[in-house]
Amino acid sequence: MEKLKVLVVDDESRMRKLVKDFLTRNNYDVIEAEDGSQALDYFYKEKEIALLILDVMMPKMNGWQVCKEIRETSKVPIIMLTAKAEERDELQGFSLGIDEYITKPFSPKILVARVEAVLKRSRQDQDDGNLSAGEIKMNKAAHVVTIEGENIDLSYKEFELLAYFMENEGIALSREKILNHVWNYDYFGDARTIDTHVKKLRSKMGKKGDTIKTIWGMGYKFEPD
Repeated sequence: MEKLKVLVVDDESRMRKLVKDFLTRNNYDVIEAEDGSQALDYFYKEKEIALLILDVMMPKMNGWQVCKEIRETSKVPIIMLTAKAEERDELQGFSLGIDEYITKPFSPKILVARVEAVLKRSRQDQDDGNLSAGEIKMNKAAHVVTIEGENIDLSYKEFELLAYFMENEGIALSREKILNHVWNYDYFGDARTIDTHVKKLRSKMGKKGDTIKTIWGMGYKFEPD
């Protein structure tokens, strides 16, 4: 199977090496760039890059500028790395069309898991929005969910919540992260609304409801059989 190409962009050579070592170990082909200008050169030259891991603070062109230019012509998945976790930075990143946001320092294993999740989401989007996890099937375009061949009736938010869980299979998701992605940043309600929706979703999913695991003090994780 052909290795997927990942472009890692960071002006710190140690950070690039750390990311490259773990991705290479997980069968990715890694290309390195030390600044935003070089990243764009490589991106347009290579043509088959599957994903970018992009630092925010860099010389010549910062990560925001690189992302903005790439988004004018490409929907390639982008993961942004930053040394600080501030709401305005996250808002700016998502408004530019990034797919994931990771704050330094981070666990390399978590980074690899996020890379795999983002690539999986990208492949699923290309496959007309069909998601599958064991006996749980979802057609996003038709807004239909079946479990063991039986349709289940979900509200709009329950459907979106299940889709987000399925797109991030095996990844621990905080309530805040779920709220931001499913309810969007313009929602100012209580994060506990997530717990209410999860409870209803589990009930409608029957015995498959236990695929949504509670992570006490944090949020949830979707782990199908």
